[in-house]
Amino acid sequence: MKNIIYILLLLTQTFWAQSVFDKGNDHYRKGNYQEAITAYESIIKGKKESCDLYFNLANSYYKLNKIAPAIYYYEKALLISPNDKDIQNNLKFAKNSTIDDIKTIEKVGFERIMRNFTGLVHYNTWGYISVGLAILFLLFFIGYYFSQTTVGKRIFFVGMFIIPFFILAAVGAAVFEKNLYQTERPAIVFEQIISVKNEPRENATEAFILHEGTKVFVLETVDNWKKIQLTDETEGWILSEAIKELK
Repeated sequence: MKNIIYILLLLTQTFWAQSVFDKGNDHYRKGNYQEAITAYESIIKGKKESCDLYFNLANSYYKLNKIAPAIYYYEKALLISPNDKDIQNNLKFAKNSTIDDIKTIEKVGFERIMRNFTGLVHYNTWGYISVGLAILFLLFFIGYYFSQTTVGKRIFFVGMFIIPFFILAAVGAAVFEKNLYQTERPAIVFEQIISVKNEPRENATEAFILHEGTKVFVLETVDNWKKIQLTDETEGWILSEAIKELK
């Protein structure tokens, strides 16, 4: 009985979220961007999320020229779908409206190859790929076992020999991406202008200044201060309320 109630509640929440999402889309099409934002954010408060939801919410904020939340939700959408070209293009437009021009130090060598490969899809997708390859291995084993011809047995045997390497690669990519997701703490600056300090205290010397919409990475937290690193590897301390973490 409890399972039936749980399923009914889940279905009710799903239908409600879809209904509100459709209303938000309708508001967006009519140019009622603030109403669209209200609808989309009510879904997020209901503990629902999706790439389309974050993307549409980011577009609504961008239409109202609210750059920091627009970039924040584009980045949230990219966490779910890292290779979506529409999200990448819109994020690029939004970033053109920011003041800070911070260079990105690219990874080199083997680390860059690994990041480029594993970052092709979400770590959950790598998990699904691993399962699919394992099923394919089982099918090749069945084919090898029941094949009546020498050629057929050779083909299935070679497949059984090759597929485990792809399974290991997919599992390795899933583990690498999940570890990266759990350890990396990206955030967006929401203050219009904020002073970043050399130490975690108000009267410390100023290291540099940041403006809204800039992406940073949180390294550690001390009281109401967070140590951040920029994409050019510059570091400093910023007030916790000045940024909003993406995860």
